[in-house]
Amino acid sequence: MQAMATKQMVNIDVIKGAVAEKIDAACFTSWIAPIAFDIENGVLNCGVQNQFSFNYVNSAYGNVLRGVAGNFGLQLNLFVANAKRSVVANVAPIANDNNTQTYSPAMTNESSVVAFDTFVATDDNLFVLSACKKIAAGAAAFSPLYVHGGAGCGKSLLAECIKSASAGRVIMMNGGQFVSEFTRSLHDRTVFAFKDYCRNCDTFILDDVQSLAGKKATMDEFLQLVMDLKAAGKNVVVTANVAPNSLTGFDRRAQSLLASGLVADVVAPNAHVKSVLLRRAGVAADVANELANRIANDGHLVAGVATKIKTYSELMGANVDMDVAARLLSDTLERAKTPLAMVKNMCEKLGVSYDAVCGSGRSRNLVLARQTMMAVLKGATGLSLSEIGNYVGGRDHATVLYAIKQIEKQKATDLVLSAQINQLIAECK
Repeated sequence: MQAMATKQMVNIDVIKGAVAEKIDAACFTSWIAPIAFDIENGVLNCGVQNQFSFNYVNSAYGNVLRGVAGNFGLQLNLFVANAKRSVVANVAPIANDNNTQTYSPAMTNESSVVAFDTFVATDDNLFVLSACKKIAAGAAAFSPLYVHGGAGCGKSLLAECIKSASAGRVIMMNGGQFVSEFTRSLHDRTVFAFKDYCRNCDTFILDDVQSLAGKKATMDEFLQLVMDLKAAGKNVVVTANVAPNSLTGFDRRAQSLLASGLVADVVAPNAHVKSVLLRRAGVAADVANELANRIANDGHLVAGVATKIKTYSELMGANVDMDVAARLLSDTLERAKTPLAMVKNMCEKLGVSYDAVCGSGRSRNLVLARQTMMAVLKGATGLSLSEIGNYVGGRDHATVLYAIKQIEKQKATDLVLSAQINQLIAECK
């Protein structure tokens, strides 16, 4: 009898090892390790802790368990502990239904109330702002709301606004926090309580979802969370630095789910927005307007500039005019982009010399470069055609007009040239 029991224990260990070889280590620790295995009359009995576990294990790993059991000549009996029978039921919203686990986050995002008026919107950002307000009001028919844009464009600010304006319980984490908290719950064996914590809300906000890239177990957990919250009619808000289909380290299933609600992009702040932000921070209007044209389109950088000016004024007891600001921010301000500087910069990028552009050479590459520069100056500045001609060797009005028309025709059929010109215009502005 003792020999039989020992053989049974060995077989269970071998079976667990066989299952572990077929799935991710973190998933095994989270879902398979807590299962109570035993063998009886040619049947591998697998007792899971609760109904939530049964639903997930059966859907995600049922085939793996059946395959491994079959390799040992056993039938599989997957059941909820203390029920001793197979169960097929609707998805349960509660994971920790036996209340055996407790969980509390290591850190909470306690922040002040942030009103939507804090976000200075241009016409380009009215759509995303309206979508954020609607989901905060609980009147949105879309979820998840996926907001994307470059660094410093205001994604996190919009997420904070949604958190402040939303009724009910709101949970907000950044991607790094979600990874850390999920990993800690696995280590502390409180993963089911963590699942309940995340699902017990009316709105869940994840800032910087790209931080989950390459972390398969964490990503699987988050995707399941999104699906469960959507099914329960809850709101999900996600922010990222790129659109869903451009997320690296995310498979097609993850990209598809994140794009299944509403995707909206945030445009970086323009000169008007930067000026407003600086004036709100106490910078003199004339200084704010001048700085706005010489600071990169990055909200974080604008906040840093405002802080530096405010601190200088408080410490030195003096107002900051443009001369003082230029000295304080010499490492931050962009150099003024004169038309001549633009032309010389384009010469480097297009691989031609400035003297050749201003000369009378008529080689094909040189003519194309010269015409491209004229078109870029037209698109990036308010110069007249005659003024543009002066910066490329003293060409007359008619020559510049002809060059611009030629470039417009080529752009219609040459996408590479079109993209190059758009990039040059953006760099010159």
